[in-house]
Amino acid sequence: MKRHSPIVIHVLVLLGVAVLALGTAQAGEAPTPSPERERELVRMVRQDCGSCHGMTFKGGLGPALLPADLVGKPAESLVAVVLDGRPGTPMPGWRPFMSEDEAQWIVGRLQQGFPPVHIESGKGS
Repeated sequence: MKRHSPIVIHVLVLLGVAVLALGTAQAGEAPTPSPERERELVRMVRQDCGSCHGMTFKGGLGPALLPADLVGKPAESLVAVVLDGRPGTPMPGWRPFMSEDEAQWIVGRLQQGFPPVHIESGKGS
């Protein structure tokens, strides 16, 4: 059996990781949070985001966040707004309270229609 040098093995492992990362990035899906964290995020969006964007996300101090209102807006831009806010507006950044994957998950759910209120209580999904 031919033995490969440690550098060759390192390069092969790094290439494998890169291929996996590329496949995940192309899928465009953020990892799904645990059921408990999902309930926390749903509650956060409903209460905190809803206080400015309207409890039904039809708009208020902030713009509407319904799927029809988000069409054509790049998900990456929406994630950046969630995480870093919008300078010069009341929109705060939420980076201290969530990861980038969680912000991607929230944006994806908003683009599809946010989960029903009953998820907050853990009574279904």
